[in-house]
Amino acid sequence: MELELTILDWIQLHLRCGFLDWLMPFVSGLSNHGEIWILLAAVLLLLRRQRAYGLSAACALTLDLIACNILLKPLIGRVRPFAFRPDFPLLVPPPGDASFPSGHTAAAFAVVFALRFSGSPLWRPALALAAVTAFSRLYLYVHWPTDVLGGVLLGAAVGWAGAKLTKALLKKPKEP
Repeated sequence: MELELTILDWIQLHLRCGFLDWLMPFVSGLSNHGEIWILLAAVLLLLRRQRAYGLSAACALTLDLIACNILLKPLIGRVRPFAFRPDFPLLVPPPGDASFPSGHTAAAFAVVFALRFSGSPLWRPALALAAVTAFSRLYLYVHWPTDVLGGVLLGAAVGWAGAKLTKALLKKPKEP
């Protein structure tokens, strides 16, 4: 935990600036309840040629919701880093749920990996936003680095599973 606090404190000491103080809450806010990723999945579902990608993303987000928010966060119950620095001025309201894994990061990477494993070229721009989202959680002092790493790994697993599930659902039965 000391190493993780050192990393978070280093970010604050060396990277904190007015522009990032504005940008990081904005980027993080795009995913407060997975909004940007749900919107992306919904738009893809509405576009006939993109529908399989949208279904992969929606499956991945559903699996992520179950794994991250319903199972892991309550089970692990990790305290957030700002609780160890009570005088630290947060740029966002303090989240009330458990810290591990990072839900913002898990949802973002669930969509990235769902798009990647389903063959969508949209995974590259999604990865850029997912990476900034993951960093924002560290910058905002609301997650430990291992929370973010756990979110990436969980997102990769459920993204892969969402793509595989979609392929199975859309697979045409063989005619006898």
